Amino acid sequence: MSVGLIFKIAAVGILVTILSQVLKHSGREEHAFLASLAGLILVLSWIVPYILDLFQTISMLFEF
Repeated sequence: MSVGLIFKIAAVGILVTILSQVLKHSGREEHAFLASLAGLILVLSWIVPYILDLFQTISMLFEF
């Protein structure tokens, strides 16, 4: 995992938080929830390949 990925995740978290707060204060809680959900899906799509690689490495480690 590279440091760039961590910075991208942090940037998405900051942007989603700001957008969510703005939307909540303007009375659009549904849109704030959808923005948070979109941010979560985006970050998960970046992380899933690393998790799969981790599981493959662990399964190869415990193979006999």
